[in-house]
Amino acid sequence: MSDEQDLAEQARRLFAGRVEFLLSAPALKFLPEPDAPEIAFAGRSNVGKSSLLNALTGRKAIARTSVTPGRTQELNFFEVGEPTRLRLVDMPGYGFAKAPPRVVEQWKRLVRDFLRGRVVLKRVLVLIDSRHGIKDVDREMMQMLDQSAVGYRLVLTKADKIKASELDKVLSETQAEARKHPAAFPVVAVTSSEKGMGIEDLRAAVLGDTLV
Repeated sequence: MSDEQDLAEQARRLFAGRVEFLLSAPALKFLPEPDAPEIAFAGRSNVGKSSLLNALTGRKAIARTSVTPGRTQELNFFEVGEPTRLRLVDMPGYGFAKAPPRVVEQWKRLVRDFLRGRVVLKRVLVLIDSRHGIKDVDREMMQMLDQSAVGYRLVLTKADKIKASELDKVLSETQAEARKHPAAFPVVAVTSSEKGMGIEDLRAAVLGDTLV
């Protein structure tokens, strides 16, 4: 078995085991102890973040999809493994047009402080809707990560919703954008939570990032 196959099998077993919601943190003082490596998930509202978390963990509702996009203004933590091997952090969705400026500012402050001060944060996955490609709000998030010196992967979601030729174009454009950012991982992941596309590879990448 190759190293890649071994990592994929480890990841499969890990995510098939214990995955539990730990807590929601509306402010930094509520964060759990920094005693396990963390992988955070970021993305615009409605990008498919909850669906991807559910697909990765093989659960139907480990992460609830919010009825109102942009409503969740907390960092949600999930523990994986027994004992805990890693934590997944569901960050509040960004790009919420209807939110008042005060809420947007509160979001920015919480996320910025978390990114800059969390020593166990190994990687952030920035989710991009395949149907729309990278938007300005995504670039703002990427710049925030660059400035915080936090490494991140770009992950295309809902890849089953567009034609293969369109997907190739979006993937090429996303990879070109990634090359412009110092903290971005050069390889872009392509996923579909509904069809299971790319989920196994992303699982292995998540586990691998915690071992770095």
